[in-house]
Amino acid sequence: MNLGKKILPPILLAFAVTSSACAETASTSMMNDAIISNKDKPVVWFNRQPSNSETGEPDYEAITFNKHTYYVGADTEQGAALQGEMIIKYISECDSSLDRNGDGIIGYVLAIGDDGHNSSASRTRAERKACGTAVKKNDVIISDAVELNLDGSSNIVQDGHVTLEGKDYIIRELASKEMKSPDGATWNADAAAVALDEWVKQFGDDIDVIISSNDGMGLKMFDNWAHSNGVPVFGYDANGDCVAAIKDGFCGSISQRAEVQAYMTLRIIRNCLDGVDANTGIATIDEAGNVLNEADFYYADRERAFKALNLAVTEDNYQSHLDPRATYDMVSHQLDAKTHPRKKVWINIYSDKDDFLSQTYQPLLQQYAYTLNLDVTIVIGNGYDESSITSQLPNPSEYDAYAINMIKTDHAKIYMDLLSK
Repeated sequence: MNLGKKILPPILLAFAVTSSACAETASTSMMNDAIISNKDKPVVWFNRQPSNSETGEPDYEAITFNKHTYYVGADTEQGAALQGEMIIKYISECDSSLDRNGDGIIGYVLAIGDDGHNSSASRTRAERKACGTAVKKNDVIISDAVELNLDGSSNIVQDGHVTLEGKDYIIRELASKEMKSPDGATWNADAAAVALDEWVKQFGDDIDVIISSNDGMGLKMFDNWAHSNGVPVFGYDANGDCVAAIKDGFCGSISQRAEVQAYMTLRIIRNCLDGVDANTGIATIDEAGNVLNEADFYYADRERAFKALNLAVTEDNYQSHLDPRATYDMVSHQLDAKTHPRKKVWINIYSDKDDFLSQTYQPLLQQYAYTLNLDVTIVIGNGYDESSITSQLPNPSEYDAYAINMIKTDHAKIYMDLLSK
């Protein structure tokens, strides 16, 4: 997914956002006064960009649902590349003891989060690219699970290579699997634990590295087997418990900058409701002094997307990331309730099994809601059925705006239909 996105300097960034947003809002002192139906109210899609789950193509109908609609997330490809670089750097700097059974193969297993999620696919592609195990189809790295590839014969991946202490080693993806629970919930830590247990019984001595699409699955595999067997594990999300486990041998993770994303999610809504430039308090300072550092995000105009830039969290810097629920100091200044009156916002989290969203993002939303004078109602889905979310919005008219975290990236129409009634 690369639709002309680029990191912009602050002046150009302000212009890019203003060109698509400021003109829409400047004529209204309080945008909410002009809203006459739910379909005109601010909508921020977050964490899951409306898109085709197979191709990654953005769903432009959803992104342009109304003139007050935006997407907030992290730069998935940049974060995935960071994880891949972290993994291959670790492997390349190890000695021959990394090859636990001395077979000349550095074997890794991969816990895939959701094969219908663009972020999960991006991480798989980047991990394989870094390890030299990627295979392309139609010029795109295949992100499908291989199930088992003990002999290296899979046509989904190939063998990579690395030199340790002057000796050449094969890097091989021994197995990979989408971690889905029996009821269909993806990114499932318990499913990852079951899968690892099965792999260990079949070929445990061959496993030298474990890679996970998120921290929840990674920490489960670390605690259940990898830690006691000295096998390195890499995660993604920089959840507090995983960051804390780095001191015990968990190898590293990627911070999606939840403190930046959660702020932008609610700040855009606040700006739309106030009838001001969407960039206010984000790239341009507001009257309370709130503004983000230009190095922490960018705006992709065609996708109407505000995207946080990720950071690698390793043994070198983990101590400064031990509290992922800490707000961003530069945007923690309280707004004046007289000029920013209280408004009601409906928010959903697709599943409480997603540690990043439920343990990190949600608490940050609640803290920023106080700062931005927003009364938020947060509902939780079951992780596999959109109706578990939509059934908790029986009367959209009760709210002034909506922040939506759908289960599948190509299900945006379900929510648009609900708000268009």
